Amino acid sequence: MINIILADDHQVLRKGLKALLTTEPDFKIIGEAGDGLETVKLVEQLHSDILILDLMLTGINGLEVARQLSKKCPETNIIILTMHSNEAYVLEALRLGAKAYILKEANPEELIHAIREVMAGRRYLSSILSERAIDFYAKNTESKQVSPYSLLTTREREILQLTAQGMSNAEISAHLFISPRTVETHRTNMMHKLKLHNNAQVMQFAIQNKLVDGNLLQSLH
Repeated sequence: MINIILADDHQVLRKGLKALLTTEPDFKIIGEAGDGLETVKLVEQLHSDILILDLMLTGINGLEVARQLSKKCPETNIIILTMHSNEAYVLEALRLGAKAYILKEANPEELIHAIREVMAGRRYLSSILSERAIDFYAKNTESKQVSPYSLLTTREREILQLTAQGMSNAEISAHLFISPRTVETHRTNMMHKLKLHNNAQVMQFAIQNKLVDGNLLQSLH
């Protein structure tokens, strides 16, 4: 039996995926989540064989989920299922430990095939994506300087993304179950490392670095 967790912030999509995947006799959906932090906790608890993961989750995004779980639960194979076809996203997902990258516009059968490929120990990319372009990005990335974002701690990354989503320190405190003082400490450290001075700059940094959906900036104004 292949145990699967679904992580997407659209409940209707999760229901559709569940209906599709449970037609396979050896597939079992053992959990669902709509929030990035919730996803990490769920995988840590259940240790699924497969995590089907959207990139744009609330809390923390899919790339940060992949980064954390590649260290905490390396036995869980991550399959990115997203609308974003930009090869930069693909490269980063693979670098962070994802085993497959599927576009939501792909045929349903392709997701099933990807799961079986990953379980067989192989990597899988949607047929629409360009392997040559991914290799090009990989070579270019090798020569780039280290991003300041890579210097942030896990907690600082979480607070960065929650701040970019418009949460106050009090709301972040309740969401992460830490004190407001602790939030402020991590937030100050994060902004110092990134050389940011206000929430608007935090939001712009998050969008430019693909940590949140670019449409978020308009929706919060």
